[in-house]
Amino acid sequence: MDYSEIMQQLQSMSDPEVKAGQERAGINTAFAYGIKIPPLRQMAKDVGKDHDLAQQLWDSGIHEARILATMIDHPRWVTEDQMERWVADFNAWDLCDQCIGNLFDCTGELTCHKALEWSRRPEEFIKRAGFVLMARLAVGKKKGVTGDTFEAFWPIILEEATDERNFVKKAVNWALRQIGKYNLPLNQRAITIAHQMQQIDSQAARWIASDALRELTSEPIQQRLNDRAQS
Repeated sequence: MDYSEIMQQLQSMSDPEVKAGQERAGINTAFAYGIKIPPLRQMAKDVGKDHDLAQQLWDSGIHEARILATMIDHPRWVTEDQMERWVADFNAWDLCDQCIGNLFDCTGELTCHKALEWSRRPEEFIKRAGFVLMARLAVGKKKGVTGDTFEAFWPIILEEATDERNFVKKAVNWALRQIGKYNLPLNQRAITIAHQMQQIDSQAARWIASDALRELTSEPIQQRLNDRAQS
């Protein structure tokens, strides 16, 4: 299936009801067809991995074509230049999260580097991307990631907790919670950071802290982490 065929198929899958749902979820639909994620994943399976085709799909500017691009590209073919070009195009939280989760969170050393770099950038979705990278690094057992990987993230998580923008503060919260569930020592460190956040004169920081503490101190999480530590 070539680029033209894929674009024609995507357009044929357009669904006004799905697009309306995207709008209600706060997704920028200016260049969206309105297609759910499962059909895009099936398309990605049918197409297979294709770096050049992924670039074409991304350059189309169509929301779902860009999400599909993140699914068919391969992390080992991704360069820092590509990461910078694509992140500059992020205009919706789902495009950001799909690109990070499907592709950018497995780019080796670049993943940690960009997590720190982007989380300090002022642009809303670029900053979100930095914290989503932090959260994704804490999910699963990625090659080269250890508990020490997250030490550099604590200061920036604390500093940026005052950002009141919804898509940023939710990503900061996500990073704090996911890192805090990685192991028992990081759980205790995350709880300490959350308590420090509660002392900041910021509505966003207090929300992030209280929401994170609710999960990180819960009995199921504590039991799971203690069981893991003893095994």
